[in-house]
Amino acid sequence: MRRRTKSREIALQILYAWDITREPIEECRRKFWENNKSAEKSVVEFSDFIIFGVEANQEKVDSIITGCATNWRLERMATIDRNVLRIASFELLFVQEIPPKVAINEAIEMAKKYGDWDSGKFVNGILDKIKKDETNRTGE
Repeated sequence: MRRRTKSREIALQILYAWDITREPIEECRRKFWENNKSAEKSVVEFSDFIIFGVEANQEKVDSIITGCATNWRLERMATIDRNVLRIASFELLFVQEIPPKVAINEAIEMAKKYGDWDSGKFVNGILDKIKKDETNRTGE
C-alpha cells in the first residue's frame, strides 16, 4: 500500500475515534499510536497533517460538505462517510499539491473499503459537487 494511502487510512481511524468519542484529537492520536508503533515516519507525518488540518478547518470543511450534500445533514451521515468527506474536502480546499482527482479517487476507495454498500457513490457525488463549486469559485 502506498504511504499516502496508508496515511489517509490512519487519519480516517483517528478522525473516526475523535468523532465518536468527542475526545481531543491529540488524545485520539496518542491512543492510536500507542497501539500502532510500526509506521514509517512519513506515514505518521502525513496522517498528522491531515488530522490536524481537518481539525483546524473543521467549520469550513463541514459547512462546504453540508452545502453540497443535498437533503443530508452532516450528523445524519454515516461516521465513516462523514470523515472520508472531511479528509478529501480538506485536501481539495487546502492542499494545492494534491491533484483533485487523486483526493477524490482516494476518498472513493476508502469509502468503498470501510463504508457501506453505497458509500463510494455517496462520497463521489458530494466530492464531485465540491470540486465543481470550488472550480467555479476560483476560476481554475
